[in-house]
Amino acid sequence: MEQATKLTAQDLDQFSGTDNWYRHSLMRKISYTDGVKYLADKAGAYWLIDEIALAQLDKKIAAEEFQVWKLTVRPDHTATLACEDGNYNAVFSKELTFTDFPLESISIWFENDVIYLPGER
Repeated sequence: MEQATKLTAQDLDQFSGTDNWYRHSLMRKISYTDGVKYLADKAGAYWLIDEIALAQLDKKIAAEEFQVWKLTVRPDHTATLACEDGNYNAVFSKELTFTDFPLESISIWFENDVIYLPGER
């Protein structure tokens, strides 16, 4: 997990648009972008892609056409993963008892069955 500590928010700012779409292994209709793949590779965070993709099985979450997913990591390595509808209305929230995610927070967007970084829109 040594590479995970090298990930910075500035690394993610370099992504605008995407050249490739990667299909989720379990939720085949869901794909993700170059930036999200980079995030998952560098942070060891494929679990985060899985959380967003599998959450789409919940009809309440899937009913939201546009979703803003926020992961907030606390100093004790616990975290909150939350989903909003794009208008700051909470749709879903989950407490994580441990994460080694290297950033204090991140926002990831989901729309039209694609998971992407805000700069990739």
